[in-house]
Amino acid sequence: MAKITAWDRVMLARKVDRPKALDYIHELFDDFIELHGDRNFGDDKAIVGGIATFEGMPITVIGEQKGKKAKENMERNFGMPNPEGYRKALRLMKQAEKFNRPIITFIDTPGAYPGMGAEERGQGEAIAKNLFEMSKLEVPIICIVIGEGSSGGALAIAVGDRIVMLENAIYSILSPEGFASILYKDSTKAKEAAEDMKATAKDLKSFGVIDKIIKEPEGGAGEAFDDVIKELRTYIEKSLKELSTYSKKELLENRYEKFRTMC
Repeated sequence: MAKITAWDRVMLARKVDRPKALDYIHELFDDFIELHGDRNFGDDKAIVGGIATFEGMPITVIGEQKGKKAKENMERNFGMPNPEGYRKALRLMKQAEKFNRPIITFIDTPGAYPGMGAEERGQGEAIAKNLFEMSKLEVPIICIVIGEGSSGGALAIAVGDRIVMLENAIYSILSPEGFASILYKDSTKAKEAAEDMKATAKDLKSFGVIDKIIKEPEGGAGEAFDDVIKELRTYIEKSLKELSTYSKKELLENRYEKFRTMC
């Protein structure tokens, strides 16, 4: 079998029929109720979130949602959130803290939406505020990279106590095309950039950036979705039990140390 390259992983992460956030939410959790809006501007469909139960435990779940067809991708803005999406996510996370519910997030975005309207409504501030607030939320947070995890658009819902990646997901400061454009002044060198960025799950696990790799079949998560869900369910259950043993002070101290050691 030929070696799977970093660029192969990028292509698998971007696969149109790859399972999306809502697929994971509906398979992993019961009683999901979606909540809408940031109570300021509007409801961003690139981010979904709400309350659910996991093994009988109330949780808050948030995910970046792409579409599987052209019409749905347009509706979901290709998984690129506007600031109101990040503000909706933060509203739900603060609500989770108020009611002492663990938070589980699903990351899958090519990046935050770079449009003029998004910038006018404070895209950078919204992302920065999420990073700040997530770092001090007094409830357990598990973050799962299921596809693309690019730039601050991904990190805005990825400050957690446990960070997990699917085997064919990528997690990086920007897309390989963007990286190639900036460093090599040539966006056609994206394949080379994908190797140099060290953005695969295997690379990031070796650097200590992520805690766990969830195995996938050769053709991607959709080829054996039940097996992926089974492994994820086991990991979430184990992690929530472990994190529940920490005091709030210990939880925040451990989270702080986790991200300090990445710097």
